[in-house]
Amino acid sequence: MLIRYGTDGQGRPVKKAVIYTQTEHLISNKNIDPDALQIINRLRDAGFTAYIVGGAVRDLIVGNKPKDFDIVTDATPSKIKRIFRNSRIIGRRFRLVHVVFGTKIFEVSTFRSNAEGSVGNDFGTIEEDVLRRDFTMNALYYDPLQQQVIDYVGGMRDIKKHILRPVIPLDRIFVEDPVRMLRAIKYSATTHAKMPYSLRHKIRISAGMLSQVSPSRLTEELLKIINNCNAYEIIQEALDTDLFIYLQPAATSLIYDNRDFESNYMESIRKLGELNKNEPDARMGKKLYFLIKDFAATLTDWEKETKDKYSYTELYAKTWAECRNFVLPMNPVRKELEYAVKTALNELGVKSRTTTPKPAVQKNPAPQTLSKRSGNSKSGSSRHTGRL
Repeated sequence: MLIRYGTDGQGRPVKKAVIYTQTEHLISNKNIDPDALQIINRLRDAGFTAYIVGGAVRDLIVGNKPKDFDIVTDATPSKIKRIFRNSRIIGRRFRLVHVVFGTKIFEVSTFRSNAEGSVGNDFGTIEEDVLRRDFTMNALYYDPLQQQVIDYVGGMRDIKKHILRPVIPLDRIFVEDPVRMLRAIKYSATTHAKMPYSLRHKIRISAGMLSQVSPSRLTEELLKIINNCNAYEIIQEALDTDLFIYLQPAATSLIYDNRDFESNYMESIRKLGELNKNEPDARMGKKLYFLIKDFAATLTDWEKETKDKYSYTELYAKTWAECRNFVLPMNPVRKELEYAVKTALNELGVKSRTTTPKPAVQKNPAPQTLSKRSGNSKSGSSRHTGRL
């Protein structure tokens, strides 16, 4: 273990960070994408500092395979762009660079200042940048050339102790970005890290802030959950902290009102997690099926429908429209939701007799206000439980 020192205002040496060597962190560069290493090497050759940062470092330490390798540097976006022809600057306010290698995209950001909290866009130093990170386990910097992990906030210790601890003060962390509440429950579930009472309590009393988040961001976060092997644990945490009501209000309403539905729905989510583990590249429609199958089963007496004369086209169109409303505010790719609905109908015994046309586009109904986990849904939830 090494120590990185800086100086205080009077020029005296001050301990800034702990540096863990390879024998302590046990990260192997063999587990790092070669293109990520190439980006860091080229930035270093150009005279800049560069590190792998965030979730990838956390995953490498605990032995998981990172899905993405984010890189941070002291080079500005324009300088990064000049170094990499295969790159593009994105973002209007918060500018960063995407470096593209075939189908892979690496996000390269510049150290940010914390002068305006964790949402400002001024460039800064690594000492400032670390204070913008959400949780200590995501605030580690890995230098693959020196094979060292730089830890300013005790993140390594918290990973080893399975503790989820925020870097940003509790009175600011969720006000500046409510989506951090969803990340907290995801990290807690996927790393088996315990949330301190103060953090869990803060999430519960701040849950309503998610109503301010755009549907596109909520969709992005929910899709991450749907693709996660720990989907069951994450959704259970979301229910326990009153967050799931803002991700899937219709499902939450039925869960609060109907214990049988809750049992069936959570069993479907458990199977979704197994699918992600055994078949990680399964199409999204196959995963969405587990979200809508139990709701689709409540829509009508399907045994009677399959015995009587029916129009598959009409049943499919109505079921699609109901399921489309059911997953709001999530807005999945249309053909994937269609696949999920057709699969659910097939499981319910409703077979297609002819080629199924696409259903007419339905206008989204007004958003619904629901109660917390401890109460029941308001009468406005009936739109989600209408019969065909």
